[in-house]
Amino acid sequence: MSMIEKLGLAALHRLDPEHAHDLSIRALRTGLVPMPGGPVTSPRLRTTLAGIDMPNPVGLAAGYDKNGKVIGPLMKSGFGFIEIGAATPRPQPGNPKPRLFRLTGDRAIINRFGFNNEGMEAIVERLRARPAGIPVGLNLGANKDSADRADDYAKVLRLAADTADFVTVNVSSPNTEKLRDLQGSDALAALLRHVLQTRDTVRAGLPVLLKIAPDLSDAEIEQIAGVATDCGVDAIIATNTTLSRDGIADAQASQAGGLSGQPLFDRSTRVLARLYRQTGGRLPLIGVGGISSPEDLWQKIRAGASAVQIYSALIYQGMSLAPQLAQSLDLRLEAEGTTLAELTGSGVDDWG
Repeated sequence: MSMIEKLGLAALHRLDPEHAHDLSIRALRTGLVPMPGGPVTSPRLRTTLAGIDMPNPVGLAAGYDKNGKVIGPLMKSGFGFIEIGAATPRPQPGNPKPRLFRLTGDRAIINRFGFNNEGMEAIVERLRARPAGIPVGLNLGANKDSADRADDYAKVLRLAADTADFVTVNVSSPNTEKLRDLQGSDALAALLRHVLQTRDTVRAGLPVLLKIAPDLSDAEIEQIAGVATDCGVDAIIATNTTLSRDGIADAQASQAGGLSGQPLFDRSTRVLARLYRQTGGRLPLIGVGGISSPEDLWQKIRAGASAVQIYSALIYQGMSLAPQLAQSLDLRLEAEGTTLAELTGSGVDDWG
């Protein structure tokens, strides 16, 4: 991390977390944040996941650039792919503020944003105007007051299908009432069938990913793996934020919302490993949750991830973390004489 980045992070951490987030978006838009200029890549890092060609397997998770305002700068920040959103059919303000909490001692954050976004039309317009480069996906959401959430996902998909490189069905945010109920076997199957039928109508072959929660029992993981496989989902993102507060010392732990960051690592990685085992490694998995170091990245891949996404760690370590992770992975693959494909799932038994 450069001195400029250290000073910038220190300044942001003196501000309210949501205000700091908004300022970081503004800084990216105005070019104040130094960028590598493109993705870190090499023959060892290049990979294809669910038909998505990635220069490296380190991606940005949805939630940072909710409205697609800094797609261009993010594409130059070292990531191998990025995901924006979530986008809902209609704009919505989300939950009342404050709704973002920085748990510095735990290297974690709690958010209860509630899918605040400017709506699919504004977001897809920005997505369509992005420059050429790395893959960019869109996280699909449903409006809080929707009478038919499955159709909300399909509406956003229809609008974004001609421009997104992939879309993600997000049924795992804890901040929209009863959204996680869609992870139940029957509800999930119906939702995915509707979304995939819509996909086949508007753009056959567009990768559709499913994002799940970390707060699942082994039986629920088995059910989700079965439904996802039977329906023909292209990949699973594991996982979203957690409702658990195990091991959290910060006084803000009682705040409602989803917790992400370092404390999520073990929980999300165990879910990832169980999914890998349930799917027999046949369905690509993207590992998310608590990655903040090269060793974390390595272990996510060993547990079954073909690619990963980061977000919360950027709040504490800055945008330079993405290229650092990709570079460290490249060097370690070379040093250990292995490939990304060989590493994926090689340590699944270490995670239960």
